[in-house]
Formats: sequence, C-alpha cells, structure tokens
Amino acid sequence: MIREDLGAMTYGLGWSAVRRMPEKVAYATAERIADSVWARHGKQVRRLESNLAHVFPDAPESELRVLSRAGMRNYLRYLCDTFRMPDWSRDKIISGIRPVDDHYLSDALAAKRGLVLALPHMGNWDHAGAWACLVHGRVTTVAERLKPESLYEKFLAYRASLGMEVLPHDGGGISVFDELRSRLEAGGFVALVADRDLSASGIQVDYFGAPIRVPIGPARLAIQSGAPLVTAAVYYDGPQTVVQIHPPVAIPTEGTLRERLTVVCQAVADRFAESVSAHPSDWHMLSRLWLSDLEARDN
Repeated sequence: MIREDLGAMTYGLGWSAVRRMPEKVAYATAERIADSVWARHGKQVRRLESNLAHVFPDAPESELRVLSRAGMRNYLRYLCDTFRMPDWSRDKIISGIRPVDDHYLSDALAAKRGLVLALPHMGNWDHAGAWACLVHGRVTTVAERLKPESLYEKFLAYRASLGMEVLPHDGGGISVFDELRSRLEAGGFVALVADRDLSASGIQVDYFGAPIRVPIGPARLAIQSGAPLVTAAVYYDGPQTVVQIHPPVAIPTEGTLRERLTVVCQAVADRFAESVSAHPSDWHMLSRLWLSDLEARDN
C-alpha cells in the first residue's frame, strides 16, 4: 500500500511539473528521460526489444536497439502529451491530428448503426480520442483499473475532461459489454485498444507468425450489434499525430459464434500487424504479449 501511494504521489508530482514547464523544456526533458531509461537497458526496454524481435526476427541486435530508443522517445512524448493535454485548446487538439481516411468514421456514424473502432497500443490514442470526440461526437471506451485507486481516478477524470465516457474494465457492478452494446444501438461510437487480452476469454490469433491472445470485445460487439468495425493506426509524424483509419472489417454471417469471432479477431490482428510493421517506433508494447513469453514467465 505504501509503495502504491508513493507511486501515485510521484506520478502526480510529475503530472503537475510537466504541465507547468514551457513546452520546449517539457518535451526536451521527456526526451532526456527516455534516453536515460533506454541507456540503462532495464526490464521494460528489454521487453520492448524482445517484442520487436518478434516483429523483425531477422533484425540484428543493433537495429533493435535503435528501434527501442526511438520507441522510448515516442513513449515519453506520449506521456508528456498526456500530462499537458488538459490545458490544450480545442484548436490545438484538432490541428495536432492529421486524419487519413476518416470518412470511414463519419460514414458509419451518419448511418446511425453505431461504430466500433479497434486500435493497437500505438501513438497517442488519448489525443486521437479527444480529437474524435470534438470532430465525431462522444467516444465511449474502457479502462483497466489501475492501482492505487487514486491514480485510476485521476486517469478517469483526465479522459472525461477530453470528452470521453470511460467504463471500468472490471465492470464496477455492471455488464461492460451490455453498456457498450447499448451505446452502439443508440448510434454511438465505441473505441477499444484491442491487441492485448486482459481477461480469460481472449481468442488465440497468429501475430507475426506466433500465437497471442486478443480480447473478443470489438469482434463480439460488431457481430451482435450489427455496428461496423474499423481499425486505426495512430502514430507520430513530425509535430502531428496521424490517425489512419482502415476500411470496415468483413463480418462473417455463417458459422458458430466462436468461429466468427476467431475470423474477425484474426482480421483485426492482421491489420494491427501491418500498422506495427510500418511504424514500429510508435508501438508501446512494454509488456509480455506472445504466449511463448507468457509461458516462460510462468515456468
């Protein structure tokens, strides 16, 4: 408990300090921290490099080190954005995003059938969510419950300040799926980060030639609500964040529910793999992902 309280206090102090810094100083500081963390080559950096080795199995260690350094810089940039975004104006939020093919969002929402957007852990999805709320209407999402509770509440308040509706991953006494489905049936917009399973109900898919488990939420919502399912890649390009929207995923109408879920989850994973391959330094996967790595941890 003491460790959690200290962690929340440290995080809160960092949040406050970064918001008060001049912009150039804040981002230069974030880059220096990223380089320091990368140079120490601790657990998270080694895990990122291990994950990148799955993406680029033939890459030499020196190349993975270059990618991980760029990845840590982008991750710290994302955190710096996160700390400062509550003070950004509407114009800054919108102008900081360069959308690509966002007609897939507007077309689906105009049809009033709802929309499910699935994303990998890439770029600044909070900025993308704030932009989507301003341009396309309120976005509903789900957040993993963090410890300590004070830190979790801070993130809930932060995302709510950006215009998002955030439901707790553990349900908080409600059925998260039913709540999300009701938003879709009312024509709403649901966005979910969907490349890492946080439950026991995930589906196994092939990801860069090896199995991982992904959450079934986006696929199940699309199948059972009739809402279209699109994917997106979010990545930095100079001073802007690119939000590249992909066409709707084909939803099968035949087979058992499990078979249909597997087909859709694999299609989503294939889209994610293309995005990660194209923008590996924007992929913030600092945890174990592949089943072989998870099994090695448990042994």
